[in-house]
Amino acid sequence: MNQHILPITTKDVESRIVIVRGQHVLLDRDVAELYGVETKRINEAVKNNPEKFPPRCIIYLDEEESAVLRSKFSTIEPSQGKGHYSKYNFKAFTERGLYMLATILKSPRATQTTLAIIDTFVEVREMARTMEALQNVTDGGTEQQSLLQKTGQLLATVVGNNLSTASTETEIERFRLAR
Repeated sequence: MNQHILPITTKDVESRIVIVRGQHVLLDRDVAELYGVETKRINEAVKNNPEKFPPRCIIYLDEEESAVLRSKFSTIEPSQGKGHYSKYNFKAFTERGLYMLATILKSPRATQTTLAIIDTFVEVREMARTMEALQNVTDGGTEQQSLLQKTGQLLATVVGNNLSTASTETEIERFRLAR
């Protein structure tokens, strides 16, 4: 494997997260790409360690779910010719499943990828908690302003740095007020 591969970042992970059955997951093919291995190696790890992958760790997608995801990928990815997509149904790793996979895969790339995956899921959870807290505070006071600023900062981290949080008024608020 090429040792000059660029580091895995949270952005690399975030761009691959999909929602399946109401859970944020990474598909086996994306996990393999992040870890720098073939998808069959990820699937072998699951097959050889079934005790580490109970239903809360991995979702086995049915034919219909896999077909829907394949059709979405074909509209956003350039075609790479015949055989680009597996004929097998996807496996979707929940956050727990990704942690279990990290106990199996051993390499410097695996360690770097695992850290990026953990950081990404922590950011997503923190953003969800902050946005939930923001919904419960409606007084317009300093607590609400603080939560708005934190939400803006988290959005900038998770979505991209196109949101300014230099003040308590975020770019989203300014857009809404300007309309």
